[in-house]
Amino acid sequence: MDRTAQLISRSAERSIAYDPPGSPPSLHVRAARVLEGNWTGASTVPSRGLYPHQWSWDSAFIAIGLRHLSPLRAQTELETLLTAQWGDGRVPHIVFNPSVPLDAYFPSPDFWRSSTAGRTAGAPRTVQTSGIVQPPVHALAAWLVHRADPGLSRARGFLARVYPRLAAWHRYLLHRRDLGGGGLASVVHPWEQGMDNSPAWDLPLSRVTPAPARSFRRADLDHGAAEDRPTDLDYGRYVRLATDYRDGGYADGAGGFAVEDPAFNALLIASEHALARIAAELGAPGTARHARAERLTEALVGRLWDPASGMFLCRDLRAPAPDGRGTLIPERGVSGLIPLLLPGLPRTIVSTLLHTASGPHFGLGTTTRLLPSYDLLGEAFDPHRYWRGPAWFNTAWLVERGLRTQGELQQADALRQSVLELAEATDFAEYVDPYTGEACGATGFSWTAALALDLLHSDTTVTADMELKGGNRR
Repeated sequence: MDRTAQLISRSAERSIAYDPPGSPPSLHVRAARVLEGNWTGASTVPSRGLYPHQWSWDSAFIAIGLRHLSPLRAQTELETLLTAQWGDGRVPHIVFNPSVPLDAYFPSPDFWRSSTAGRTAGAPRTVQTSGIVQPPVHALAAWLVHRADPGLSRARGFLARVYPRLAAWHRYLLHRRDLGGGGLASVVHPWEQGMDNSPAWDLPLSRVTPAPARSFRRADLDHGAAEDRPTDLDYGRYVRLATDYRDGGYADGAGGFAVEDPAFNALLIASEHALARIAAELGAPGTARHARAERLTEALVGRLWDPASGMFLCRDLRAPAPDGRGTLIPERGVSGLIPLLLPGLPRTIVSTLLHTASGPHFGLGTTTRLLPSYDLLGEAFDPHRYWRGPAWFNTAWLVERGLRTQGELQQADALRQSVLELAEATDFAEYVDPYTGEACGATGFSWTAALALDLLHSDTTVTADMELKGGNRR
């Protein structure tokens, strides 16, 4: 019996070991039950109703939490995802479960047509996937999973198996997705960045002609209130972008949407550092990867840092600009704070980011219970609508890690406590109102449970597991 099964068992021994008799289950046990309930046998769904398949960055965050319950299951989570990798290196954002009815989720496998439309790009023949990607948290997750039980990892050859796939994934992003020519990876669809409905996408999406409403049926509205979900107009634009990308054989560079995002690239940089550690564990030098991560950090600062906004912004590569580099999108989102994860940031930038995070735009530690996904003062702010203001647990976890990386331990401790309190109070909600903490979206959400587990188990100092390399530059 693995650790997850032990924790959810109802034996008297478990009750005495984990909860005083007669007391409600602890947060630890409740989180373990969520992950057990969403486990399919080879991977974990984000939620049984709204998201019934395997999602890419969800699985990375889930593995980070699962490592505290069952390192074997955490390894399996990542290996299952990477088995669906395409020949060109991309890791698809959804791996479809063939036992789930087609009408349970849209866009479904018959929309993406990965095995036919993606043939030139090397889509797998034996599993159906989407054709777009999500943020590259996977190498960081793999390293943390390895560190949870190095003996098991080495005995199973876990890192030796996943390292070539992770290296190919990074090559794809660094070469095929460097659409701006400045070294950073671009996203070609809002869903790729993970913060699907962010106001940062409004300007680049405004140039996209939406697909006709009659051409698709939104399954998400079966599980969530329309006022909390993307509008039909935005959804039509999402569908148009995905359709054009599919019909172009999933070739990169030709579409009308191409954006360099700070969080996506910060996670790529963090994962490059993690790949360097994995390489060293396997007996190869990691120096070149650390150096690449440092160059990417310089590119991130050079292309996406905006001193006037006090944070990193997205760059719209398809917007007209005299220098051909596109233009920065003047919307403040939590994505622009995620680079706090990076130890190589200049100290002046770190200080400015900390000021922005705690100031009126995000209210960290002052006006909000959890970090909002979008500018509290922005015209598009909505505390309940998907990624247009609500607070999410995965971005809070990333910022908490970033605060520790930068030595801001008091702020990190306060954010950690808020995450744990709200995860418990909301039954592991998908996201919450940043002011009140009211639960929004699905409950029993896997990455909320997983990351709460990780914060429960993690020391309140930055450990070797999370340290990447180097210090802050002055």
